[in-house]
Amino acid sequence: MGAFGSFALIIALILAGYNLLAGILALRLIATGQQVRISPERLADTARRAGIASFVAVTAAAFALVWSVFTNDFSITYILEHSNRALPAAYKFSALWSGQEGSLLLWAWLLAAYGFVLRLTHKTDVKLYAYAGTILAGIQVFFLLILNIAAPPFALMRGAIPDDGNGLNPLLQYPEMVIHPPMLYLGYVGFSVPFAFALGALMMRYPGEKWIKVTRVWTMVTWLFLTAGIFLGMHWAYAVLGWGGYWGWDPVENASFMPWLTGTAFLHSVMMQEKKGMMKSWNVWLIFSTFLLTLLGTLLTRAGLVSSVHAFAQSSIGTWFVVFMGIVLGVCIFTYVLQRSHLKSEHHLESLVSRESSFLFNNLVLLTACFVILWGTLFPILSEYVVGNKVTVGAPFYNRVAVPIGLFLLFLTGVGPLLPWRATSFRSIRRNFVLPVIAFWATVIVCFVVGVRPWKDGSLDQGNFYALVAFSVSAAVMTAILSEFLRGAGVISKQTGRNLIVATWLLTRRNTRRYGGYIIHIGVVIIVIGLAGAAFNRSEERELALHDKLPIGPYTLECVGFTQDSNLNYNSEYALLDVYKDGKKQFQMTPEKRVYLASEQPQTMVAIHSTPSWDLYVVYEGTNPDTGQPIIKAFLNPLVGWIWAGLVVLVFGTLVALVPSLSPAAASMRAPGRTGPSEPALKGGRL
Repeated sequence: MGAFGSFALIIALILAGYNLLAGILALRLIATGQQVRISPERLADTARRAGIASFVAVTAAAFALVWSVFTNDFSITYILEHSNRALPAAYKFSALWSGQEGSLLLWAWLLAAYGFVLRLTHKTDVKLYAYAGTILAGIQVFFLLILNIAAPPFALMRGAIPDDGNGLNPLLQYPEMVIHPPMLYLGYVGFSVPFAFALGALMMRYPGEKWIKVTRVWTMVTWLFLTAGIFLGMHWAYAVLGWGGYWGWDPVENASFMPWLTGTAFLHSVMMQEKKGMMKSWNVWLIFSTFLLTLLGTLLTRAGLVSSVHAFAQSSIGTWFVVFMGIVLGVCIFTYVLQRSHLKSEHHLESLVSRESSFLFNNLVLLTACFVILWGTLFPILSEYVVGNKVTVGAPFYNRVAVPIGLFLLFLTGVGPLLPWRATSFRSIRRNFVLPVIAFWATVIVCFVVGVRPWKDGSLDQGNFYALVAFSVSAAVMTAILSEFLRGAGVISKQTGRNLIVATWLLTRRNTRRYGGYIIHIGVVIIVIGLAGAAFNRSEERELALHDKLPIGPYTLECVGFTQDSNLNYNSEYALLDVYKDGKKQFQMTPEKRVYLASEQPQTMVAIHSTPSWDLYVVYEGTNPDTGQPIIKAFLNPLVGWIWAGLVVLVFGTLVALVPSLSPAAASMRAPGRTGPSEPALKGGRL
């Protein structure tokens, strides 16, 4: 099967290479109008078909690798290093992305799959899709060259073939790791598509903003995958690493966050181009930067340039990525300089207090955050190169800068929807901002009453101060968004006689993009509330003999047992803890420590009890070698559940925004409980 997989990758490279070269030639012939034996349109169609066939070849290679994992073919070095016979079936799939070669194959397969879908829908706009397909073929050629030359996934063992493999990394043997990496990769790879359309549209001087409308769904789906992937990674870090947190500003975490920031900025600023014909150059460079950052993230992880629990060992593919990124950047700059006259804005900013300015500030804040994170991530690499010593940038640096930026961004999230286009009158400001301001100060008062105050022992407590600001601004933003829903729903309710719930549904269906975006903002607010809870985290650590107790917050943990277990894959040790609250037993928790047999590596399995108010998070840290008694560390982490709840709301809002809007008349006819034509119609067919 290894030979079959290698052959499939060679065929895929040949097909992708033909797709690239034939596509370039066809587009050149069409642009110059030259007549040759084969028509340019026919040549372009053969290039498109080669791209489709390359997807089939890469799929065959990916299937060969998965088949080799399930059949325990340890003659393939990659299978030997990342699997073993006792590995559960679900985690055998994880072997596809657990190592460098397999993860690059996954990258290539997802890129081929995106290209496959794009090429099947080419009749929407043949020329634009031909440009985009050719650019995607160029990216595909790069990854297939790496897979065939620098990091072949089907390299064979030398010497005797072992009876069993080294096993999957214990950190990956967790249910979410079957979902998190593919989800993240769907986001990473997916940004290749809007990049290809943007570059292609600029090359051909595509008229208007149609390319943005063509790629809107691609970009939003990609952004959704990347968002879900980041949060799944946060939950994995929270549940597996046993440190009580979910985001540590790890370099690989940063690598996924940076393209999310620029992608988010792009999704906001394209509305300016669609509605006002503004920020055209800005948008092109936002999507160029997003794609380059996905390549940088892949480089950081796959080349081992940074120290991280997520990163692989150092390898030679770093040079490949640096050269390719240089080529991509050079092509982007050359195309932009050549075609920059095509990107002149049709309008200009008329007022600093307007919706246009809120979009601009939103973009500047997101890009500032991205630059800070990029600098902190690359600083250890740059310092080692310049002075010979790797200077690590820790979480305090990021928190000191990122937290204020994030709070200002949250503020803009609430302000933007309340501002009209072009300019804002004082009367409009007073009318739209009264309720949010009341909500802000009411929350400040409530926080003071319950003990959340910005000082401690006579000096400013930064954590409490930021938490107070986060809670108060979140309340104001939530009020602003809900007031927008209620204002529109109230108008529809008066016109149709519907109740507010049905009217809100109708309002959302008439402009799913706008109100889906508002729902996304509600999700962001909920997430920020959850993140603010970290200011009040508590932890206790103690060695517990039988029936010893560990108090933390309203809970008391009592050790009632200590046991061991084993199976073919790992040995484990458990601590049995009864949890009491107000003197009454509530539940039992069983934190665990595993040692995997194939790799002989340990793994922590955290016990977590979640409520809307807090998480009780318990880690079994092993036994005291002198006494043989378990060492337990317990955390009480307020509001963590709000983070995961906010993600659900955010995903729902994105799905709503992806649904096509209905016209006012159609929305009225499709309203729940519609009985017939006797229902009152909307005046003029609009609000």
